[in-house]
Amino acid sequence: MTGFAVAPAVLTEAATKLGTDTLTVADLLRVACAPGFDRWQEQVRRTGGCAAPIHLQGWTHVKDRATGQTLYAYSTEAEPGGRLRVACGNRRASRCPSCAWTYAGDTYHLIRAGLVGDDRKGVAASVRTHPKVFATLTAPSFGPVHNRPASGRCRCGAAHGPDDPALGTPLDPDRYDYASAVLWNNHASELWRYFTIYLRRQLAKLAGITQAALRDACRISFGKVAEFQKRGAVHFHAIVRLDGPAGPDTAPPAWATVELLDTAIRQAASRVRLEVPPAGPFPARVLRWGAQVDVRPVGSDDGAELDDAAVAAYVAKYATKAAETTGTVDRRIGELGELDRVELPAHTRRLIEACWTLGEHYPGRKLREWAHMLGFRGHFSTKSRRYSTTLGALRQARADYRARQERHERGLPDPDGDPEGSTLVLAHWTYAGHGHTPGESWLAASIARDLRANREIAREELADLETQGEDSTWNGC
Repeated sequence: MTGFAVAPAVLTEAATKLGTDTLTVADLLRVACAPGFDRWQEQVRRTGGCAAPIHLQGWTHVKDRATGQTLYAYSTEAEPGGRLRVACGNRRASRCPSCAWTYAGDTYHLIRAGLVGDDRKGVAASVRTHPKVFATLTAPSFGPVHNRPASGRCRCGAAHGPDDPALGTPLDPDRYDYASAVLWNNHASELWRYFTIYLRRQLAKLAGITQAALRDACRISFGKVAEFQKRGAVHFHAIVRLDGPAGPDTAPPAWATVELLDTAIRQAASRVRLEVPPAGPFPARVLRWGAQVDVRPVGSDDGAELDDAAVAAYVAKYATKAAETTGTVDRRIGELGELDRVELPAHTRRLIEACWTLGEHYPGRKLREWAHMLGFRGHFSTKSRRYSTTLGALRQARADYRARQERHERGLPDPDGDPEGSTLVLAHWTYAGHGHTPGESWLAASIARDLRANREIAREELADLETQGEDSTWNGC
């Protein structure tokens, strides 16, 4: 099994020290003693310590287009296990913390570019002065739940702590409207779409112009993220910005103010109505946004309530989350009986069961397929077309940078400096699996922790240098 004998007592002691089990320790020793372990570590570091890497098999050849000479050749035959491991790219922190960290970083730069501008990302710096707000739209009440009101005491009479598992759960589960709760989650993306339509209408009405004239004078751009409340209801956080008719490169009209945008958002949210038809024993119902709509100015001005960097960091944080705050599972449920094999809070379980029951009567809504998300089937992070750059563009820029580095190290022509295309790349790749063995998982997690620690140290050193630079400039004045 492991290729060598290890006393059970030694395995037990090692498992205790490492905080894992003896089978993981035995597999860890197998991996560490296997040929090519250093190269395996290098592969895992290049993925950032990915928790579930994709395994590829194949080869690539770079040839001189004119002579046919092979300038560089690579094959996975010489790799550990004959495989190349690449990052999975999963955005969920619960599935892969390493790839989620990269996703959050990309989201941060995408959102911040839409707040302050960034020429490298195709957003003019003048966008910093455009009216913009951070708006939060919530779900309505489906029944009273345990909370932490300003008075300090919940309706149940207790003063709940911030980590009390009772928070967000119904005071009376038998009277809580679980059907409306999951149907609201299921239709949340459509409610947002209707909100954007009404927002344009209300903005035109407040400005005293027609909707056609609004299109010729002003464009609404947004970047938003979905977040689950502890009660299991989705709500949306969005940066909403007013631009000129051509987008962020053009200035909005003088009448486009933060105050006008604030009023339009509140009025639009209050007007949205979405009718759900009756099905089986379930009556028709009307879905609306909750009464709590929060709108705050964003920017560097004195009148702004929120700093652009803080808003971008907040959105990036929740772009990697799903419904983990409710204690639900992070994978699709094949059958309801699977719930008996996992530990779930009672409230979360009833939400999932409601999805399963409603799925029989609303088959087109795919409630059973999305029961693990409590009915929500939308994207967690979205933006309008002209808000900022795209995640795809950011990933491509990173891939191009790494490719240029590798070509430079191998002495190959840089594509940017080789417009005629003097080289030809031939490649063949196939999928060969994914994930780690138990021992590999432990080692990959350790590598990921080291990489995060190194990044934190580098960030702190950079901050210290910037502070010293500011101090020296001040002293020199």
